[in-house]
Formats: sequence, C-alpha cells, structure tokens
Amino acid sequence: MNNSRPKVRLSRALGIPLTPKSVKYFEARPYPPGQHGRGRKQSSDYKVRLLEKQRLRAQYDLSETQLSRAFDRARKAETKTGEALIVELERRLDALVMRAGFARTIYQARQMVVHGHIEVNGQKVDKPSYNVRIGDVVMVRERSRNKPLFHVVREGGFAGEGQTPKYLQVNLKALAFRLEREPQRREVPVVCDEQLVVEYYSR
Repeated sequence: MNNSRPKVRLSRALGIPLTPKSVKYFEARPYPPGQHGRGRKQSSDYKVRLLEKQRLRAQYDLSETQLSRAFDRARKAETKTGEALIVELERRLDALVMRAGFARTIYQARQMVVHGHIEVNGQKVDKPSYNVRIGDVVMVRERSRNKPLFHVVREGGFAGEGQTPKYLQVNLKALAFRLEREPQRREVPVVCDEQLVVEYYSR
C-alpha cells in the first residue's frame, strides 16, 4: 500500500474516511475504487488480516517498517498484544498533537512536528514518532505561535466538542497539553480489529 495515494481513493480502498474532506466522498461511494470496486469480495483470511493491518497503518500514517517495529515492542508487553500495539501508536507525538485538536489530520500533525513547531518539556522535538511519556507537557514553540494555523487552534482547535480523549489535559489558549495517563484501548478513536493485526504478524 502506498500511503501517498490520494486520500479519498485510499479511504475507499480501506473502507474508512481518513480525512474530513474524504468523509462525504466515502459516504457516497463506500466501496473500493476501480471498475470492480462494488463487486469485490475478501477471498481469504489472509486478505482480511492484511486489510486490517493496512487500515491501522493508514490511520497513523506509518510505513510498514514503523508498524512492524511497533508490533515487536507490543509483543513484549504484559497486556494483550493488540491493545498494547494501539496504546504504543497512540503515544506517538504526531497522534497526540492531532487528538489534542492542534491538527485536523494525522498528516497535518506530522508536518507540524517535522517543521519544528512543537516542543516537549521545553525542548524542540521534530520526530513524529517520539514516544510521549505520562506527565510530559507538549506545547507549540514560542517562535511558531503567531502562525495563522495556531490562531485557529487557540479559538477552539480541530477536535469536536467532547472528542478530546480523557487521557489528555488540553489548554488550547495556552497551545499546550499534557499526557495525564496511559491511554486505554476503548478510549482510542481508531477503527481497527487489532486482533486481526496480531494474527497477520503472527502468521
């Protein structure tokens, strides 16, 4: 799968809207793109598991290598591997920047981090994969605060009312948030049957 495919086509191929813009297109055509999209059937257990793995990859905008490494780490956890994998991915800096309402999509959140607009505990961090720890304070850097995008964030951000996860304490006016505690799988708004992903990697 190429995550650089147009997001609407990718959304239809995976069966989930990946951006706000793709929602209306996905609702109108909720089947894979292409001439035979309507009639396609999953023909094997392998394809079902592969699709679920690709869906998870797309929601966090990861490479195959990144997801595979995250799975290897999750497999060593004391909790269920699938749940540990989701929590591992959810603690990525780019994912939490999006959840806090600083970005509309994971792609925008990643760009925000890579371009050096974000700091953790007072230090610039430009790696989207940075693992945020409990108690870490994430803020928009002083030099970036006057950008138009962050004026939008201050006025309410991109997370809808009631959509900010309970594991984050967010102060939009201060352009800051803190990871209060470990996310729990049921709180993470990711569309995925993670057990199928575990089965894919364990085959």
